[in-house]
Amino acid sequence: MRLVTHLIALNREIRLRRQLADIERVVLDLPVRAHADLQQLVRREMEQAAACDFPHLYGTPPEERYSTYGHGPDIGLAKARSENPLIATRGVALWVASVYHETLDSRRPGMEELHRQILRLMRQIKELSASDRREAQADWMASGRATI
Repeated sequence: MRLVTHLIALNREIRLRRQLADIERVVLDLPVRAHADLQQLVRREMEQAAACDFPHLYGTPPEERYSTYGHGPDIGLAKARSENPLIATRGVALWVASVYHETLDSRRPGMEELHRQILRLMRQIKELSASDRREAQADWMASGRATI
């Protein structure tokens, strides 16, 4: 039984790593103006997931709440692949929140590394959002609208 449990956990880890690569690609492909929205959505999804009884199952339909793993990452990835930037940002936020909580207290070395990569992705989203705001301010200042 221990071997089966190990294989299930290893399969989940591999699946989430593949999804992370797709999510990172989606984040970089989002329009510049969407990064600030993404940061706010990630923050909101994280808060909502933390308020749940089982944060690692965030995004999972209620009838499936007794499954081994949640469906939040799969649902989030499907939305993140959308052509619509608004739906894609919502999907990325759902994916990040659900995988963050799923990997939070994991004792498996591979899942701990995945958790660190999620934290890096969250920092990258924050930095992209901040650079977008700085560029918008610089453009506004350069346009001559800023007169004192």
